[in-house]
Amino acid sequence: MQSPCSHPFPRILRALGACLLLFGGFAQAEGLSLRAQGADDWRSAFALETHVDLRVRGLMAEVRVRQRFSNASDEWMEGRYRLPLPDEAAVGRLRMQVGERLIEGEVQEKRQAAATYAAAASEGRTASLVERERPNLFQTRVANIGPGETVEIEIGYWQKVRWQDGRFSLGLPLTFVTPYHGGRAEMDAELDRPRSDEVPGQGIALGMAAAPKFSLGVDLEAGLPLASIESTSHVIAVRREGERYRVELSTPQVDSDRDFELQWTPQPSAQPQQALFVEDRADARYAFLTLIPPTRPVTPVPRELILVVDNSGSMHGASMQQAKAAVDRALTGLRALDRFNVIRFDHGFDSVFPQPVEASAANVARARSFVQALNADGGTEMLAPLIEAFAMPATPSHLRQVVLITDGAISNEAQLLNHIEHGRGDARLFAVGIGSAPNAHILRRMAEVGRGAQVTIRRIEDVADVTDRLLAKLGQPALRDLKAAWPEGAEAFPAQLPDLYLGEPLQVLLRLPQGGKQGRLEGTAPDLSWRAEVKLGEPRLASTEGVARLWAAARIAELEDSLRQGASADEVRAGVLRLALEHGLASAYTSFVAVDRTPRRPEAADLASLQFANAVPAGSVDFAAGATGFERSLRLALLLGAIALALLVWQREGAPGQRRLLAQD
Repeated sequence: MQSPCSHPFPRILRALGACLLLFGGFAQAEGLSLRAQGADDWRSAFALETHVDLRVRGLMAEVRVRQRFSNASDEWMEGRYRLPLPDEAAVGRLRMQVGERLIEGEVQEKRQAAATYAAAASEGRTASLVERERPNLFQTRVANIGPGETVEIEIGYWQKVRWQDGRFSLGLPLTFVTPYHGGRAEMDAELDRPRSDEVPGQGIALGMAAAPKFSLGVDLEAGLPLASIESTSHVIAVRREGERYRVELSTPQVDSDRDFELQWTPQPSAQPQQALFVEDRADARYAFLTLIPPTRPVTPVPRELILVVDNSGSMHGASMQQAKAAVDRALTGLRALDRFNVIRFDHGFDSVFPQPVEASAANVARARSFVQALNADGGTEMLAPLIEAFAMPATPSHLRQVVLITDGAISNEAQLLNHIEHGRGDARLFAVGIGSAPNAHILRRMAEVGRGAQVTIRRIEDVADVTDRLLAKLGQPALRDLKAAWPEGAEAFPAQLPDLYLGEPLQVLLRLPQGGKQGRLEGTAPDLSWRAEVKLGEPRLASTEGVARLWAAARIAELEDSLRQGASADEVRAGVLRLALEHGLASAYTSFVAVDRTPRRPEAADLASLQFANAVPAGSVDFAAGATGFERSLRLALLLGAIALALLVWQREGAPGQRRLLAQD
């Protein structure tokens, strides 16, 4: 009788794995988990669970993400996970629980934090590290989780609640689309290096483990009567508790393969107009102001609508269906006085017409046929089609509006933002996020610098509603030329106020000197002149934790963005470090680290390291993401070659019953 070690099948797996590991990025994308000694099931032996608690008060949310790393193996383990977070979140807390011990994390300069973590890991002390890879993507690491142990870390952050089109919403990213890098290996998009995974000697890499499950609870206190609470992404259960609502998933745990979104709508008689949250500190008052300007019907403006649709490989599946449905809806909503064109792109691009044309029945029909024939394939080269959209001959009597429909799976963010900001002329850019996990950070930033607005379509059944709301914004002239007068010495963000479209609020974060009491805002639109007085020094307002951190995060984001505009890297780094250390925030130059004082891993025991996979976004195909047709063909050829090599090993070893018995390992 053959022993498990002498059977050829594990050898086939090891041969196949060795071939795939030659192409490390590809092997990790496929979720491969290997160990040199044999076929231990690391996915079940080492597990990660994520639970999120959200506490919503009006337009502020405090969020706690708890990650439980459980080690059922007989090894000492390090767990790693790439954690998506909202891009405007102010990450300001790390706690680690090891048994009965609770260790508070601290903010350190990024390189110092990585060194602190590496030293603790090598000395056998349990440690955790949270560092930012991109504004909306963090890496969590926990070292020296003993056999049979569970270590829990808690990450705390604050974020703003969004108001748009008569409803409140809050988003929680749970996975992400792999960015396209033009065929190059994935680059670290962050500003400061090295990351902790570039520090050697922290463990024997074992490959990739299964993506974690997700659960959540929401404590919602809206501050006004509600007509409805719903989720566009998950099935939820809602329970009223006095003036508050408790929201949970309908099942205890779900896959982390799509972003969570919660929406709540006030009753028609309780529509908000203004909200002010403050946090008083010894040095200043920090304020978060939301204003919703009035609107009135206006005469329709002739528009020149350029629809730019992404049909790259990352859009394969449900995302492509949603994008095509949205473009078709927009085309059928064109008016006789409009002009339009459609541009599609992957790693190349083309358009229906060489320039915008009248919205005649024949032209619209031709464009609809063009769109319905699209297939998702290839890379995501977004810059060239945007240049084309802005450069097409314009009609002076029409307002040019460029609508970009994409999942945002790109890496050249600074290049894109610079061109949109400086190359759009008088055009406005509107971004439509598509799919279960679009890149909300780049979509929001493109809409900001493009002086437009941003919406998201997560499900095919939302296409009509979201597209119609976007078309209403396009048809309603913006409140423009917004100006603010704040107390002397105040620092406000955004410094340049945006244009406001139908259903969009104005949200401003301020740092006010002591005694600053009054502010004023004004703007104009056709047949409308708007002005609002704001009382900022109201002494009766309760102090709300998190406002100061949100202000500091906004200031940090502005400093980091100044790099693409030519600011001094040394000055930006110094400014970000000062703010992040003062307010206790993770940033491009700071990380959170928590270290247990007592060494626990025996000196003779190795530390093994396992990366937990991020779930493939629901409705998409991971093998298609971020690759040109040639690249995917090459990857498939490599995979087939690896399988052929494994079969060759099997043939040389001989089939069961036809090969000699091997000695026990």
